Order: sequence, then C-alpha cells, then structure tokens
Amino acid sequence: MPEVSYLAVTDRIGLRPFTLADEAEFTARARESRELHRPWLFPPDSPSAYLQYATRLIESPDKEGYLICDRVDGGALAGYVNINNIVHGAFRCGALGYGAFAHAAGRGLMTEALNALVRYAFAPPLNLHRLEINVQPGNARSIALARRAGFTKEGYSPRMLFVDGAWRDHERWAITAETVRG
Repeated sequence: MPEVSYLAVTDRIGLRPFTLADEAEFTARARESRELHRPWLFPPDSPSAYLQYATRLIESPDKEGYLICDRVDGGALAGYVNINNIVHGAFRCGALGYGAFAHAAGRGLMTEALNALVRYAFAPPLNLHRLEINVQPGNARSIALARRAGFTKEGYSPRMLFVDGAWRDHERWAITAETVRG
C-alpha cells in the first residue's frame, strides 16, 4: 500500500483531502450507511453524485473536504468532514458538515477526527477563528459529538436548511480558536 500523506493525525485516524479516485470506496460506504444517515444526511452514493460532490469540494475556494481514514484498518474510509461556506477576512469562519460510515460508528473515530480537524482549521494555512455546526434538534448523536468536541450551543434557527424535502430547524453550535487554545 502506498504511503498516505495526512494533513492531521491521531493514533487511530488520519485526515486527508478528497480525491476523485475515492469514488468507489466512498459510494459503497455511503450505500452501506443509509440506515445510519437517514433522515439527517444524504452523502453521494453513486459515481455521478460523487463526482459532482467531490469536484465542488476540491475546486471551490470556500470549501475544504476531508476524508477520515482509519489508520488501524489500513486507511479504510471511516467518514468525512467538510468545512463549508468559508469566509476569510475579519470573519474567518466556516460551517462543518460530517458523517461517519456505519462500520466505523460508535468507535470514537469521529470524535478524534473532529478534534483533529478543529486544531488543523485554526492553524496555518487555514487560520480560521470560528467553526460552526448546524444540526437538527433530533439528531442526538451529532449533538453529542459537537459537545464532546467542545462546541457550545449558541442558538436555534427555525427552518434553516432544506433537508429531505422540507425546511428543517437547526441548533447552532460553535467553537473559536481561543476556546481550543485556552
């Protein structure tokens, strides 16, 4: 197996950018994880949907996409985390989206990955100051993950995002660089 260059690592996970070559494994994992993801997430589960999704993450200046690789399991994809709507300048903020794959759920890998991603995002080259997570109130696992990673609930936004055919309410969670450094 070729050596993988990770942007952030822990003992068990590595974060690396999306590539178009990850389509087969990603879409297979997404299909295997439908029951875990629904009704909260709809990651791409076909080659054409993955191509569109990954291309946006790779090419867009206001997005960063990272695959979570299980270093104990030979680098198998365990999930993903994206920083969306990145704004630089005085705001220096981004909004996170993430998901575990079913075979990796409940093992603490997402907590390690989110903590590693936060540290990475607040350091060069990204130098963000704030990260936000918007999560539907009924998604208890995602809310628990945000808490474990040190995010603080800041508010509630009615009908914030269009998910699964309807405008859904979301809780707003955030963390700043000072919180992590302090």
